[in-house]
Amino acid sequence: MNVKNDSLLRIRLFEAYYRARQGKRNTRNQLKFEIDFEHNLLQLAKEIEQRRYEPKPCIAFIVNKPVKREIFAADFRDRVVHHLLHGCINHIVEGKLIHDTYSCRKGKGTLYGIKRIDRFIRSCSRNYQRDAHILKLDVSGYFRNMNHEMLWHKVQRILSGRSTCYGGLPREVVDYLLHQVIFTRVTENCRIKCSRAQWHGLPKSKSQFYADVACGLPIGNLTSQLFGNIFLNDFDQFVKHKLGMKYYGRYVDDMVFVHHSREYLRTVIANVRKELASIGLEVHPGKIYLQHYTKGVLFLGHFIKPYRKYISRRTKNNFFQAIAEINTLLDTEKRIEGQVISQIRTKMNSYLGILGQANSYKLIVKSRKRLCPQFFFFFSFNATHTKVIPNIRNLLWHYTQPCLSIKSLMTC
Repeated sequence: MNVKNDSLLRIRLFEAYYRARQGKRNTRNQLKFEIDFEHNLLQLAKEIEQRRYEPKPCIAFIVNKPVKREIFAADFRDRVVHHLLHGCINHIVEGKLIHDTYSCRKGKGTLYGIKRIDRFIRSCSRNYQRDAHILKLDVSGYFRNMNHEMLWHKVQRILSGRSTCYGGLPREVVDYLLHQVIFTRVTENCRIKCSRAQWHGLPKSKSQFYADVACGLPIGNLTSQLFGNIFLNDFDQFVKHKLGMKYYGRYVDDMVFVHHSREYLRTVIANVRKELASIGLEVHPGKIYLQHYTKGVLFLGHFIKPYRKYISRRTKNNFFQAIAEINTLLDTEKRIEGQVISQIRTKMNSYLGILGQANSYKLIVKSRKRLCPQFFFFFSFNATHTKVIPNIRNLLWHYTQPCLSIKSLMTC
């Protein structure tokens, strides 16, 4: 690399670093990197220039919400590289994807996907005046079964015919980093953060530890989300142009087809299976849903029915569980820390934001009855019950009474 390219790489790394640390400022990994971030970034740039960069071992752990999943968290240093790659090629990838791929795209996402599928059903049924059917499919072990070599060629094909520079970086630098990220086996030398007993109940078909050596991407990495869109892009093109599906949308591995003919959708299942098999994937046999639109469809946490949408039972149960956790935090004789107040407000507003997009007013009112009295000492709901607002006066009173607990203050 010449001096100009070296300088551009350093600039892009600093930009990627500031993007990577958003929402991660208080994590131990990020703080350790930030202590001497200039030196760390320059060292990282030097390793890339000399082709000595290798991803560090991941941290493996299990999460149970919304479902049990195996997560491999990349080192913060590698997250910077992920953001660098994303900034270099995402604008090119965006131009190649179909409109109705919703995952991790600016201006799209889960709520956009829900609205699009609702619109598809309305359009296909002519505003619920004629028959229409919904087919929902799921790819079995999508990230686990993604072939590295095949992904590499798909990425190269999307980038082919473009200029020799991506975000100011030479093509060979971008290719080098892509190769390092795609072909790295995350299970090698990874550190297990939680108890191995937490893996009990996770099927082997969902674990990277049992994946083929040539397959598998970690769930959660920014690049994995980008690659997830790329890997099935050819399949999306096949569905839209070869099968002629006008009403089709996909979020990662969840796909929905809407058509007026039930029999035609049956043929779609066979065609989809054949096409996915050509890239080493298969339809989950237990997650094939084909019903009349009046039965509704569960997609991205919402149950979409004519003229209305409800949140899923899982989201409802998680919301009530979150309320129980909030009540436990507030049921104490000790002072409530400001950080706890902030966490409670964030959690409640997050769920209320989801519920506010569905016909869930009665559920929100019902949830008020489950909240403890201490909650209403610190917070109140707005007029539409879509947001909780701190009671500043009570908060100030609480923090200016050093000898009184929340329970004592409420009796004053």
